[in-house]
Amino acid sequence: MADNQQGGWPVSPLQVAIAIALIIAIWAYLASASDGPERVSYSRFLEAVENREVIEARIGESEIRWKQRGTGQWWVSTRIPGVDDAEIVEQLGQSGAEITGEVSSGIWPLVLSWGIPLALLAVFWFLIFGRMGGRQQFLTFGRSQARVYRKGMVDVNFNDVAGVDEAKAELQEVVDILRNPARYQALGGRIPKGILLVGAPGTGKTLLARATAGEAGVPFYSISGSEFVQMFVGVGAARVRDLFEQAKNDAPCLVFIDEIDTIGKLRGGATLVGGHEEREQTLNQLLSEMDGFDPSRGVIIMAATNRPDLLDPALMRPGRFDRQVVVDKPDMKGREEILKVHARGVVLAPEVDLHAIAAQTPGFAGAELANVINEAALLAARHGKQSVEMADLQEAIDRVMSGLERKSRILSDEEKEIVAHHEMGHALVALLLPHTDPVRRVSIIPRGTAALGMTLQLPLQDKYLYLREELEAKLAVLMGGRVAEELCFGRISTGAQNDLYQATQLARRMVRDFGMSERAGPLTFGDEADPFLGRGAAFPGQKEYSEETARILDEEVKALVECNYQRAATLLETNKEALETLAKELKGKETLEGTELRDRLKELKVEPIQIWRTSHLKA
Repeated sequence: MADNQQGGWPVSPLQVAIAIALIIAIWAYLASASDGPERVSYSRFLEAVENREVIEARIGESEIRWKQRGTGQWWVSTRIPGVDDAEIVEQLGQSGAEITGEVSSGIWPLVLSWGIPLALLAVFWFLIFGRMGGRQQFLTFGRSQARVYRKGMVDVNFNDVAGVDEAKAELQEVVDILRNPARYQALGGRIPKGILLVGAPGTGKTLLARATAGEAGVPFYSISGSEFVQMFVGVGAARVRDLFEQAKNDAPCLVFIDEIDTIGKLRGGATLVGGHEEREQTLNQLLSEMDGFDPSRGVIIMAATNRPDLLDPALMRPGRFDRQVVVDKPDMKGREEILKVHARGVVLAPEVDLHAIAAQTPGFAGAELANVINEAALLAARHGKQSVEMADLQEAIDRVMSGLERKSRILSDEEKEIVAHHEMGHALVALLLPHTDPVRRVSIIPRGTAALGMTLQLPLQDKYLYLREELEAKLAVLMGGRVAEELCFGRISTGAQNDLYQATQLARRMVRDFGMSERAGPLTFGDEADPFLGRGAAFPGQKEYSEETARILDEEVKALVECNYQRAATLLETNKEALETLAKELKGKETLEGTELRDRLKELKVEPIQIWRTSHLKA
């Protein structure tokens, strides 16, 4: 647990309201007490003295209290400033009245006039700041909000991190530096000040930082970049100063700043007008502190981001963040290791094959794999099973990839038929064309927020490079659903909206980024200038190429999509009978596995095309 955990406000608003009401009631009662003497004019007092009606007088600094003869009633009169009362005192003495002096204590007037209003103000003050920051007082705004984990409090080490062997190897040296800094200084080496962890969301950057601190056995300061910046200008810079001061006094230690792009974004650019002074002050203070501290004392700064392109170059230069450690998505071996780590506390059935699950989850990050194991355990518990079976894990994969099943979304018979033909159009093109990923499952069960069906393809191995033929085959598969609708029903629906979007984006990248167009040539035409990176802020929408080039690019994108639309149309029209048969089976069963589809194609004597040539297109 952290040393400075914040708690909630201990008093509820209702209790505060009741306390305020009681204070006001007591104040009103004391102020309106009617037991005191009646106030009369000073001239009325002089008249009573002259007529010898006063039997007792109490002369104070600002008023005179006197008792009337006969009635015994007390009266009070305000003294006139600057008037000498010696003659009046003499007259009172001659009339036999008892005369005393009175010095006001002033306690109740002071309480009524100052104490209660200040008490009410204090109640509202602490109520507001208490709701804003729990038990933390507003005077601690400039203090660092970092969570501090002392030695032995971090229960994570490198054994709990899997699938990122290269990153762990880099951080092993950091652990050794924290344990034995003198060994590196003896050879004249300079200990790195900062290490930046770069990777996609969910790849385990924060876990790696915690594991590094746990492995080294040193205090671990953890804070998010958003915790520096507040509504008050200067608070972020003060928190940076306080964080580094604490770290220097606690050396050797590890300071981890998560999501550093929150405060480390490129200065200038789109923020030229108005700017963001608080964020830039925080960044400037961070740069100054990283320049000012001595790493030989054993303080190492680690930070994590998934957007390194947004960071200010001043933050990335040597002497600040000396190293960048890439925490990439795991390969199949890494995914299997991650699954084993997260399955330690889960009861798995004997037939569960985590290697097969790893093969079915290409592109999954560590957080997604952990979610797969957790979802499978929940599914098994929901169905009253004693252990997690392979079917639970496969269903969990579908949930993570495509969302929950929407069984409450009941499709009409006509809609089911359209969706079945649409999904089978995707699957059949993928099964028959070369250079496509194998089809694992086809389903017409609605999932997520908008998907009415699903055609799931999974590559046989991790891919980092794609050929032009593979991308064109992917375009044809995307077009297969719309082609099947038009071919079988003579009309089209809105179901292909997402397919068209993905196809357009893929074709645009092929033409503009990958140079896969004869007319455009082997050139790259980046997107419009990004104002956030400091370009194009004054002229939004400005292109780095002519209008004629833009027209050629648009024509090439359209031609590429239309060509592969025609490929899918030719392929499905040739095998229309198989399309109708399989779509009917899909409508009845709602889900067909890839192996089942391949067996049915053999039975229908439909053979995949080994090499696609342009001669396959209809004239």
